[in-house]
Amino acid sequence: MRDTLRLYLRYLGISIRSQLQYRASFIMLSIGTFLTTAAEFVGVAALFDRFGNLRGWTLAEVALFYGIANISFALAEAWARGFDTFAGMVKSGEFDRVLLRPRSTALQVAGQELQLMRVGRLFQGLLVLVWSAAALSIPWTISRIALLLAAILGGACLFTGLFILQATLCFWTVDSIEIVNTVTYGGVETARFPIIIYRDWFRRFFTFIVPMACITYFPALAILGRPDPLGTPHWLQSLAPLVGLVFLLVALRVWQVGVRHYRSTGS
Repeated sequence: MRDTLRLYLRYLGISIRSQLQYRASFIMLSIGTFLTTAAEFVGVAALFDRFGNLRGWTLAEVALFYGIANISFALAEAWARGFDTFAGMVKSGEFDRVLLRPRSTALQVAGQELQLMRVGRLFQGLLVLVWSAAALSIPWTISRIALLLAAILGGACLFTGLFILQATLCFWTVDSIEIVNTVTYGGVETARFPIIIYRDWFRRFFTFIVPMACITYFPALAILGRPDPLGTPHWLQSLAPLVGLVFLLVALRVWQVGVRHYRSTGS
């Protein structure tokens, strides 16, 4: 395990050094990502400025959802970028070379690239989260801070799992299926708001199939101390971020099944 982690860190180190060769490009891309995501939150703020609240939820409370979702997705996008671009490895036959190496295929694909420009989304999500924490009239105890960190890490695991599942489909379809992006990137949009505002079928899908509610809605309820209209107990809300880790482990098992069914493209 230690050797695997050391190798992964070396992969990331190589990727970081290569991107920092063009620092002006890195800075401009990071600023562009920051401004794009900031504009999204301005749109959310404008919605609350017009209507005051969203089914009883204030802007500061929704900002908590927004910050968790954005930070989690930024982390997953950075360290799992190799899975997001995996279709190119299959089409070019480069994955054949990965199979010849005595290392985990998932590790090698994940280590293909670390996108530093995602620091723009990360920083913007962090600013929104800090503002939300200051605006909310709740005591930030150690348990609340620990739950917040668990929600962020659980969310990063969940989004990473989605990238892995998207890449796994390429073993059968060769090219990536764009409809999967409606779940991955659309899931980010979903996680930014309380799941209770959506229709029943939509809530069930993003609770039991793609459990976005487990990394924002349920832990946020526990942090805010709000009762859940869906009736979930406090202990379940506190343990919900673990679902993100379970989802990642399941995705890795599905990935292994896909690897066993890989037949190459003949390139």
